[in-house]
Amino acid sequence: MLEVRAPRRRRRLAPIRLAVAGATLLASAALAAPAAHAAPADDIRINEVVTTGGVDDSIELFNKGAAAVDISGWILKDDDASHTYTVPGGTTLAPGAARAFAVAAAFGLGSSDKARLYLPGGSTLVDSFGWSAHSAPSWSRCPDGTGAFGTAALTLGAPNDCGSGGGTAPVSWPGGGSVATADGADVFGEDLSGLYQEGSVLWAAQNSGKLWRLVRDGSGGWRPDTANGWTSGKSLRYPGGSGSPDGEAVTLTSAGAAGGAFVATERNGAASGTSRLSVLRYEVASGTGGTLTATKEWNLTAGLPAVGANLGFEAITWIPDTTLVAAGFKDESTGAAYDPNRYGAHTGGVFLLGVEGTGAVHAYVLQDSGTATRVATVASGMAGVMELQWEPQAARLWTVCDDTCGGLHRTLKIGSAGTFAPAASYQRPSGMPDLNNEGFALAGADECVAGTKPVYWSDDSGTGGHALRRGTVAC
Repeated sequence: MLEVRAPRRRRRLAPIRLAVAGATLLASAALAAPAAHAAPADDIRINEVVTTGGVDDSIELFNKGAAAVDISGWILKDDDASHTYTVPGGTTLAPGAARAFAVAAAFGLGSSDKARLYLPGGSTLVDSFGWSAHSAPSWSRCPDGTGAFGTAALTLGAPNDCGSGGGTAPVSWPGGGSVATADGADVFGEDLSGLYQEGSVLWAAQNSGKLWRLVRDGSGGWRPDTANGWTSGKSLRYPGGSGSPDGEAVTLTSAGAAGGAFVATERNGAASGTSRLSVLRYEVASGTGGTLTATKEWNLTAGLPAVGANLGFEAITWIPDTTLVAAGFKDESTGAAYDPNRYGAHTGGVFLLGVEGTGAVHAYVLQDSGTATRVATVASGMAGVMELQWEPQAARLWTVCDDTCGGLHRTLKIGSAGTFAPAASYQRPSGMPDLNNEGFALAGADECVAGTKPVYWSDDSGTGGHALRRGTVAC
């Protein structure tokens, strides 16, 4: 050991890209792992190591074999045999799946160090990797599981970046360059975040702990609904009526408002220094009060890489099971084609959640029982994900970044391998300044006229007294 290293805590530096795959969770505890086989230890490999940057020191494991492997109780060490991290019980790696483990609470990974993997008990070495300089930002095997280590982009839990480039070069916005305000002056102030259009209603999450129901203002924009207590937005609460969820994004399922609004939140405003990555369901189709109490919380914090309290979930969207099955979507928790019948009663689709601090997109089946199963992780290729929208008309997933990325928009589609792959990258419209846009919504196919349809953005900073702007996109 060339340096003395105390266990490091999370560093809050510039956001970087991160993804983690293949976990199955309860709302507050781990589920039993899917059936696994006693496969040769050689099937499990150290695949990526991160020693510096904006996330905890992490070691990723990859299953290069043909059978699922239960790695519960396996041991990770650095170059000091007394420093150990034990893989949690119920942890299984499907064939071709990766899982990253944040080891910083057990030991720090130094600039000249090792990552070592042992079978349970800590005496039988399975794999090791050593280095003489910090990762910049990642030490990654190329190809996954079998290749040599080299420097690469950070992709923990997703396929390593082995020179594919992670997408296409940004091109001009695929719509009109003109952008106009779409709200009244000084209506929302700051902190308006995620958007979702449901026909003649625009839902908006505000990270000060509110949900808005907006209706058309007759001039191409939106105003607060003045009926049923929505005039000033409704305050959000956790189940039981406690706390103040930092609502960052909102989506609906195919059931529409009658099926509830699903809000992604990164922390409780009443404990703002603690990360709490959750999805909350609210009844929004009835009631006249000014407060909404969640009917369900899926707390996903424990199964995701540690991020800053203000660098968590920023985006949410929903894709129907029928769409995923038809596209041959791969379930990374099983390594096979996605089968919704494998899961208990749920919304009939999969929720995708974007993380600001890592740029990862995590896909979950959220069961009515409170169980959550992560079925995919996608590396967006951006420094942070501020909004997600599934566009059924074009069968594409929009991933949106704010002024951190110069207003970059990327689309992904499910490819022949059953995974999301980059389709296109777009610059922001030429007529829109580089705003702090944390929300993006597309009109439905029914609003497509002469080859374009409306789109909307929400500016968290409320620049010039306006939070909403509108433009067009090709359809």
